[in-house]
Amino acid sequence: MADHMKPEIDAATGRSTTGHEWDGIKELNSPLPKWWLYIFYATIVWSIGYWIVYPAWPLVTTHTKGLFGYSSRQDVAQDLDALRTLRAGRSAALASTPLPDIAKDPALLTFALAQGKAAFGDNCAPCHGTSATGSPGYPNLRDDVWLWGGRIEDIHQTIAHGIRNADDRSRQGPMPAFGGPNGALKPEEIVQVANFVRQLSGQSTRAGVDLAKGRELFATNCSSCHGDEGRGNQELGAPNLTTPVAIYGLDERTIIQTITQGRAGVMPGWAGRLDETTVKALAVYVHALGGGR
Repeated sequence: MADHMKPEIDAATGRSTTGHEWDGIKELNSPLPKWWLYIFYATIVWSIGYWIVYPAWPLVTTHTKGLFGYSSRQDVAQDLDALRTLRAGRSAALASTPLPDIAKDPALLTFALAQGKAAFGDNCAPCHGTSATGSPGYPNLRDDVWLWGGRIEDIHQTIAHGIRNADDRSRQGPMPAFGGPNGALKPEEIVQVANFVRQLSGQSTRAGVDLAKGRELFATNCSSCHGDEGRGNQELGAPNLTTPVAIYGLDERTIIQTITQGRAGVMPGWAGRLDETTVKALAVYVHALGGGR
């Protein structure tokens, strides 16, 4: 039994084997290089020291602070305080200058555009895109088509208080649903209205659809918001249907879905999340993207 437990010695190297064998190949019991072991032991010592001097271990309600008392959160707070101090003069000027007058001061306009661009990337780009060209359900901010107006004051109102949210000053005006069991229009009538709407914006229409009936139904059900000619009403947030631009799309299927189910997209208000100076900077930036009036 003692001979059975005695490790086998490899004839070629003179080293003992581990007893493991694969396809006739036996594994040598080779020790790790000393340099590797020394580095490994050093990393253990280093990690222990790191745990002692830096925050490391979570506790029930807090964490170990470490001998150095270092905090990356504190570094960020200090950097932000320094940035606010650096910007204080320009920020105060931006806060006190009426929106239409900001563009009259080139230095102040440059500051507002830079701050607005940074704020847009952090807060608005997830919906409107980094280039502000939007996506289905989110408007393109670079064209000159606006639901609620493209003046800088209109843009500021929309950014500050949002659309169809709990803010008392938010813009309202949802698109009602005309389809379904209790809807004002039958499925075939919705098809007629949808194709008439496509005709308004210069799109092709489905063959055989009664566009005259679509016009009649539009006048009865839609013109109160969109106008007799479909040019919209910015006071209500009703879009201009004569342009080849639509938030959700102008294909027949999407228009039918819009008429049938309605639309009530929500935009958050940023007045309670961002300071007034940042909201003004955002308004200036969006206004300058190319579509502001």
